[in-house]
Amino acid sequence: MMFSLFLSATSCSSDVDLGFLELSWLKIVFLGVVQGITELLPISSTAHLRIIPGLLGWKDPGSAFSAAMQLASIAAVISYFWQDLKKLTGATVRAISEQDYSNQYFRLAIGLLIGTIPIAVAGLLLKKSLNGCNSPFRALIVVGISSIVMSLLLGIAERFGKRDRVFNQLSLSDGIWVGISQALALIPGVSRSGSTLTAGLFLGMERETAARFSFLLGLPAVILAGALELHTLFKAGLDVNGWITLIIGLTTASISAFAAIYSLLHYLEKYSTWAFVWYRLAMGIFLVVSVVTGFLPN
Repeated sequence: MMFSLFLSATSCSSDVDLGFLELSWLKIVFLGVVQGITELLPISSTAHLRIIPGLLGWKDPGSAFSAAMQLASIAAVISYFWQDLKKLTGATVRAISEQDYSNQYFRLAIGLLIGTIPIAVAGLLLKKSLNGCNSPFRALIVVGISSIVMSLLLGIAERFGKRDRVFNQLSLSDGIWVGISQALALIPGVSRSGSTLTAGLFLGMERETAARFSFLLGLPAVILAGALELHTLFKAGLDVNGWITLIIGLTTASISAFAAIYSLLHYLEKYSTWAFVWYRLAMGIFLVVSVVTGFLPN
């Protein structure tokens, strides 16, 4: 039965899960599209890269693949938010040269950098547990419970958030608090985009502003995590075919990530996040019930 392949032994090297090496390039292209879309929507890319291969009877591509694929969102975020990044960078440089440390954009930029520290520290501490073969963090029951919890939190934030703060009203403290929530995304099923969007709504941000802030805050974390994962894969002795496989996945993921940013921001300008709340709740319940009943192995 196809589900018997779900948690079969993966290719491992130096305790790194290299299951993606057993997938064809066509499957990698498909997973790249999935990664690009789900990485920037509040529905957890890690969860989908864990679930979809199992449902299709494919090998689990592994957490190393999931982490490296996050680099695909960098090009999309930088190109889409180039004006925001240029404004933040220019204001920060001017503030430092003029010693105007009360400048709002300077403080916001510092907040974005400080907000990266929690996930960077937690990621380093949990690296072996997260990336090892058959990591308990990637168990379907963990993904399912995480999805349910985050759907409830997003629903509460949507219901009670004031949504009266726009981007030019954000501050250093926003970067810190949203950054702390971002660290929770190390748990598969939580979603980096979902946790930061939820935190932004709790802090009173408008939906579109919360999503925009979430994307910008994620840049340093994604760059650090992706670079570290590429270094790990290099040390693991990934061959030429393996690197080509990653490049194929990154290329397709980058294209779909840009489409995901455009779609989400325009969607949130007009609609609420309830569609994501119900989707995540349904996905979480399905996974928990499937594991408990034995329909899917944990």
